[in-house]
Amino acid sequence: MAYKVDHEYDYLFKIVLIGDSGVGKSNILSRFTRNEFCLESKSTIGVEFATRTLQVEGKTVKAQIWDTAGQERYRAITSAYYRGAVGALLVYDITKRQSFENVQRWLRELRDHADSNIVIMLVGNKSDLNHLRAVQETDGQGLAEKENLSFLETSALEALNVEKAFQMILLDIYQIISRKALAAQEAAAAVPTQGTTINVGDYNNNGKQKGCCSH
Repeated sequence: MAYKVDHEYDYLFKIVLIGDSGVGKSNILSRFTRNEFCLESKSTIGVEFATRTLQVEGKTVKAQIWDTAGQERYRAITSAYYRGAVGALLVYDITKRQSFENVQRWLRELRDHADSNIVIMLVGNKSDLNHLRAVQETDGQGLAEKENLSFLETSALEALNVEKAFQMILLDIYQIISRKALAAQEAAAAVPTQGTTINVGDYNNNGKQKGCCSH
C-alpha cells in the first residue's frame, strides 16, 4: 500500500511487524506511534495497527503499521494482511535463540504472501537485556547480509533505535517508489503521444515499404 494523496500526506505506506510471539512487536509499535511502553503487554490477538505521520526527504509520509500476532493459531488469519505491505520489520528477541532461529521461517512466509519488492528490515529487540543475550549482534548482522536485509538492534523499553529503524525503512521505501515513479515518467515521455514516426530508411528507392527480410 503506497498511495499518493493530495491533502494531509503525500504517501501512505503499509508496514507489517512480524516475528515470534513475545519478541516485543507490540511495544515497538507503541513506542514508535505513541512513545509508550507497557511491561504488562499481552499477546496480540489477530492484528492491530496504528499510524504515525513524519517527514521523509521533504515529503509527508503516513506510516500505517500493522502488528501481526506471533502465535501459530493466528498465522492463517494474518497472512492476508501482508498483501499491500511495502515494508516489514522482522523482529526477534536477542535473549531467545529460538526466535532468531525462526527468522528464516518468517522470511519464507513473508516472501510467499507479500509483494516481491517489499523492503525488509531484521530487528534484534530487547538490547537492554544484554546480560541475558543469547544471539550476538554479529549473528543478526550476518543473517541480514546473507538475506540482503537491513539490520538494527533495538530496545523498545529504552526507546533505543526504534525511531531510527522506522526512519530507515521508510526512507528505503520512499526512494524505491521515487525511482519507480521517475522511471515511469521517463518511459511515458519516450512514447509518442500522437501520430507515427516513420523512418525514411524503412522504404526502398521506389517508395515501397521494405519487407521484414529485405536488405
